[in-house]
Amino acid sequence: MTIRDWRETGGKPCRRSSNHGNSNCLHAAAGVAAMTPSLAHRLRTGRALLADGAMGTNLFAAGLDVSRAPETWLEERPDAIGALHRAFLAAGADILLTSSFGANRPRLALWNAAPRCVDLNRRAAELAHDAAATATRPVLVAGSIGPTWRRPGIAPVPPPGDTPSRDEQEAEDIFAEQIAGLKAGGVDLVWLETMVSAREARAGARAAIAAGLSYVATASFGAGGLTPTGEPPLDFAAAFDGLPVPPLAIGANCCEGPAAALAAAMAMPRADGIALAVKPNCGLPELRSGAFEHPVGPPAMGRHAQAALAAGASIVGACCGATPAHVAAMREVLDHPAATARTQ
Repeated sequence: MTIRDWRETGGKPCRRSSNHGNSNCLHAAAGVAAMTPSLAHRLRTGRALLADGAMGTNLFAAGLDVSRAPETWLEERPDAIGALHRAFLAAGADILLTSSFGANRPRLALWNAAPRCVDLNRRAAELAHDAAATATRPVLVAGSIGPTWRRPGIAPVPPPGDTPSRDEQEAEDIFAEQIAGLKAGGVDLVWLETMVSAREARAGARAAIAAGLSYVATASFGAGGLTPTGEPPLDFAAAFDGLPVPPLAIGANCCEGPAAALAAAMAMPRADGIALAVKPNCGLPELRSGAFEHPVGPPAMGRHAQAALAAGASIVGACCGATPAHVAAMREVLDHPAATARTQ
């Protein structure tokens, strides 16, 4: 059953064969719409939504050592994470992503923190919710989930030729543990981001469905418009066919800058009702005056938001290198598209 078939049957989940993992997913699927209707409802209004900016690069700028994972600050510097969430809110973000991108068991094991996986994810969700509670407008909290096998540090992709060794079921189990903590902390939905393979994205989607949570899924595309595992946008979009609950949105994030992310997202076929999400980085870091800087500034990111909206994106945001100033520039475009166009 394809995503379109699922919608045409009124949202009734298909019967899945035993080789597709957790059978509880079918029962949980029925509760997804009731559990987290907010993003789906807001997308149906036709008004574009603004996601936040970068977590990691902003925490590095705030003093986190680049050799350490941002998730270590969930315990050591929760104040810094909370302050960043609030800064994105002040800039106009409608969606806050939790500081949990690398908070899965394999990645946490590198920091001797694997036993605290559920607790750290719950804490990440709570910090984002605490910030969202200060807003005077509706704000969604999305549980950020990255790939299972990224290495520590700031390299966006693994070395050439390195491929995941875990099968899809093991990946689903890894994601499920992370999602358990995020759900306990009260996230509104799951946000699978910087996915490097269609298989892991599908595993993450199944874990979200089994937990009764809606989900958004975006992948990162590099040279030649392919994921690090060599898959084009078409293959990523097809990863969700046959699942009992389709994603609320699919698209691209990070990539090699705004133009590349938008091109990759636009190359994804989508069933009716599935929104387009674009959350690029601020270009690849460049060495300037002895320090690495991202070349795309706030005004340019505002122009990207305008281009993404014109191309049909319903969710825009930014990734590595994006500060609250970048998000504010995008907010201006969302709120005053005609005026912004006249000044550019």
